[in-house]
Amino acid sequence: MVTKTGTYAPSSTGFGADDAAFLAEQGLTTVRLGLIWKAVEPSPGQYDDAYLADIKQTTELLAAEGIWTMLDFHQDLYNEKYQGEGAPSWAVQDGGLPNEPKLGFPFNYFVNLALNRAFDNFWKNAPGPGGVGLQDRYAASWRHVAEYFSSTPGVMGFDLFNEPWPGTTWALCANPLGCPAFDKKLSSFSQRATDAIRTVDPDTVTYYEPNVLFNSGARSSVKVVDDNLGFSFHDYCLADLVGGTIPLGVDRPVCLTLDKLLWSNMEQHVKQRSVVPLLTEFGASDNLTSLTDMVDRAAQHRTGWQYWAYCGCGDPTTTGSGDKQALVLDPQQAPTGTNVKTDKLRTLAIPHPTAVSGTPTSYAFNRTTGQFDLTYSTAKAAGGGSFAAGARTTVATPAIQYPNGYTVNVTGATVVSAPNASELVLEQGPGTGPIKVTVRKS
Repeated sequence: MVTKTGTYAPSSTGFGADDAAFLAEQGLTTVRLGLIWKAVEPSPGQYDDAYLADIKQTTELLAAEGIWTMLDFHQDLYNEKYQGEGAPSWAVQDGGLPNEPKLGFPFNYFVNLALNRAFDNFWKNAPGPGGVGLQDRYAASWRHVAEYFSSTPGVMGFDLFNEPWPGTTWALCANPLGCPAFDKKLSSFSQRATDAIRTVDPDTVTYYEPNVLFNSGARSSVKVVDDNLGFSFHDYCLADLVGGTIPLGVDRPVCLTLDKLLWSNMEQHVKQRSVVPLLTEFGASDNLTSLTDMVDRAAQHRTGWQYWAYCGCGDPTTTGSGDKQALVLDPQQAPTGTNVKTDKLRTLAIPHPTAVSGTPTSYAFNRTTGQFDLTYSTAKAAGGGSFAAGARTTVATPAIQYPNGYTVNVTGATVVSAPNASELVLEQGPGTGPIKVTVRKS
């Protein structure tokens, strides 16, 4: 949920308590909530705490419904000057290069000279106002945000920089091996921001992102050193992004091939770096086949996801129309009836484990029969023994999938939640064998 225009606050679009309750009802448990650097630090070293208070209020509304918030410093095309949003104007350094051509999102990334020079100077940590490096200002903004939200309930993590663009060297990154030279710069930036956050918050997970060409199958060699790190990555179907110019019958094989490569790269990266993965963007589409594949692919990899996006809300930097990406068309109105894309909701809101007292082996939802299966061991994922009898595991069981209720078969645990509850709660028995759960439509 990112507001890219106006006040840059989701509340200004109408996103509020009814939307938080709607998400919770569907078993959706996290929101990636956008902050815009320009709004956080409108003048060098001066922070707008009224803006942060607005964001905090939204975070508290979500927490009241049991929903966790990832705070996301969001940008697309760096600044409004380049038909995007993100950085304040005082952080724009493009050397006076022509701000041309202007082809909008995402095409300006590939062709706009001034935009790419602005990114180059940011990655160089070029001195800005007062002689302070641009990245140093950015990291200090993150420090201020982390300190401001230090006592706010339900903050699950900090997403450091949305879709880092390599600047003029982008073409060197557009290959399966990636671009270690730029990733070294991105590593330095991510470390700087993480270290700044750690001066005020030692525990909240910081999520670093790979350069945006990772989305198309390039490997990432970004490295950050910290005890609480996450890897925030995105995956978009190529055929959706190019607006249907790939013929039907070819689009799915193209997408599936690239998706398989991307997820293989992700698995390799998180294993190598020992970090927690989270798919923080996919979708922006009404293509239910593509969305189904992505949700099910994430389950196969036992990886959480966040759909882009809750609403269109006048998004100036998206492919196609903003309404195409929406789950709810207008947050100013109640999230009911025709204001909700019900088919898309049914695709996204499926049964899934929300907390496992042990290590998940597998989980899957059969969309035809409505059957959900989960298998997990009682062993602690980080090693060091097993969970004891009485430990609880929870599973989201959205009513949109079980309108007439459900039945549960389980071995190794006992159901302790009410019949047909929106969250199934299992209490571990005295054994140490694997626990198997099957949920079926009534």
